[in-house]
Amino acid sequence: MVEQQTAKLDAVFHALSDPTRRAILQRLAQGERSIGELASPFHMTFAGASKHIKTLEKAGLVRRRVDGRTHLCRLEPKRLAEAYDWLGHYERFWTLRLDDLEHELRKDTARKRSKR
Repeated sequence: MVEQQTAKLDAVFHALSDPTRRAILQRLAQGERSIGELASPFHMTFAGASKHIKTLEKAGLVRRRVDGRTHLCRLEPKRLAEAYDWLGHYERFWTLRLDDLEHELRKDTARKRSKR
């Protein structure tokens, strides 16, 4: 079970590692788009865009449906939420660390003022 969860999370972060795929997800957040519409801002071929979409599909971030000859894609937010939750653990860690640092800096500043 843990290995399966790890593999899913690995696929999400792999998909998110590419700026073109992140931009595709941003466009899909606005609504369903055809692969041609997703490819056009990047001046890439349908085949090139389709490879990016396949990576996003493998990660569970995008779902594709075929309507005639048109391939339509939509965002699947569940996997993004899982990645966000995973990152949230580290956000709490760093927030606590930064709070501790702030506390120490304030103590140091107070000590320096008291020595004057």
